[in-house]
Amino acid sequence: MLMENSSTVLGSKGLIRKHEFVRIIIQCLYSLGYKNSASCLESESGISYKSMDFELLESQLLCGNWDGCIDTLNAIKDLMDETRASALFLVFKQCLLECLNRGDDSMALAVLRKEVSASRLGKDKAQNLAQSILCYKDVQFGEIEDNVVRELRKKLLAELEKLLPPPTMLPERRLEHLVETAVTAQLDSCMYHNTLDAVSLYEDHCCGRVQIPTETVQILKEHKNEVWFVQFSNNGDYLASSSSDCTAIIWQVLQDGKLMLLHTLRSHQNPVSFVAWSPDDTKLLTCGNGEVLKLWDVETGTCKHTFGDDGFIVSSCAWFPDSKRLVCGSSDPEKGIYMWDCDGNEIKAWKGMRMPKILDLAVTPDGENLISIFSDKEIRIFNLGTSTERVISEEHPITSLSVSGDSKFFIVNLNSQEIHMWDVAGKWDSPLKYMGHKQHKYVIRSCFGGLNSSFIASGSENSQVYIWNRQDTRPIEVLSGHDMTVNSVSWNPRRPQMLASASDDQTIRIWGPSLSKKIQANKLN
Repeated sequence: MLMENSSTVLGSKGLIRKHEFVRIIIQCLYSLGYKNSASCLESESGISYKSMDFELLESQLLCGNWDGCIDTLNAIKDLMDETRASALFLVFKQCLLECLNRGDDSMALAVLRKEVSASRLGKDKAQNLAQSILCYKDVQFGEIEDNVVRELRKKLLAELEKLLPPPTMLPERRLEHLVETAVTAQLDSCMYHNTLDAVSLYEDHCCGRVQIPTETVQILKEHKNEVWFVQFSNNGDYLASSSSDCTAIIWQVLQDGKLMLLHTLRSHQNPVSFVAWSPDDTKLLTCGNGEVLKLWDVETGTCKHTFGDDGFIVSSCAWFPDSKRLVCGSSDPEKGIYMWDCDGNEIKAWKGMRMPKILDLAVTPDGENLISIFSDKEIRIFNLGTSTERVISEEHPITSLSVSGDSKFFIVNLNSQEIHMWDVAGKWDSPLKYMGHKQHKYVIRSCFGGLNSSFIASGSENSQVYIWNRQDTRPIEVLSGHDMTVNSVSWNPRRPQMLASASDDQTIRIWGPSLSKKIQANKLN
């Protein structure tokens, strides 16, 4: 059998050793079940999937040559001392089990005194082996059959495979890992990637604008005044909007992607500036800067409860993951933050003269943290489990807050015309910054969206909608259509190509992929 030259390289840059490349192909063929093809490739190339050291170890282990196993493990050069000790420990444990199984107690003790001591396993591992001898003797098990011994040896071999380093043993499914890494790198560098469709390996991946919402597909005109806020439900089946016309509207997303008015919520006496869906999407909260907080039943559109009184000024509200508890913040410093159940029973409150006014707040979807914006420029992250608190100070006034669906990140809009993204865990010393939109004097709300929340969208005072890929500080798209300030945007969490925007022009625009570009892309494919 002709042995391949181990120094031969492949690829235009000469970075790939041919014998390594062939070896992982052989491994892949075996893992896919193509044993005959794998065997033929081994024979034709002269390259074995298993290294000589591993083949030797395998033969020694399966026939119970424990001295040989120990010598082979000690001879493997790239094996770290700690890993070598773990491998030897597993071998000794099997050896002792088989000695005791044969009733050869003296041999077991000899192995423990001589071999284990010479192998420098460490005090803890040596004691563990000594205790295993006592344990095996106390169990008083009958003689283990030969087929069971063979299975135990095969299991030991599989455990050793995980410990042995390359090139003695290849990491599991190495070729699949390399291809997946390459594909992931291409997806990460694709500014427009926004689909769950499988990626072809036949060509380098690159999405176009067709993957993200860039074209108005519907205009909702039922509000009679400025629309201040929009938010899709968690299941993506509904959209809620609120307006200075003192109403909120629940829209239903139909199968064809069109939206239909479901309920108009008429109970507020003042403009409604904020809505919040319960995690189970059965309830909706509405509030306004000069309004009380109201709880609505989504199915019937009826008001179930009113929280607070006419003097209670609510700035924002949020739900806990159980859909049974809610929290709201007040711009009145004496009111602070309240936590209620759905029947209006107060669970907890943070209030008092020293409590700053709350401009916005959110509960992370995992329910672990309460994030609030207070005193214009400060962000408080309060861990509800440990009661620990972290404060982030911004240089410019903050107007709004939004949390990612995975609870790891949040974004804040600043009136300095920047959006800052922070990590909830507090590992970052400084935020990622996104620029390009216009914001000086109004409350503008942004959101995460798209596949894996890869994008950020925001309204703007120049009547446009801006979209960023989270990896880039400059917008990848600027959407035109509204006539006045765009106050709020919301990305459908179940339809990554659907975006809603609310404007002072009294309309809500629903954005989708450009149909003309989609048709063109389909023709090219």
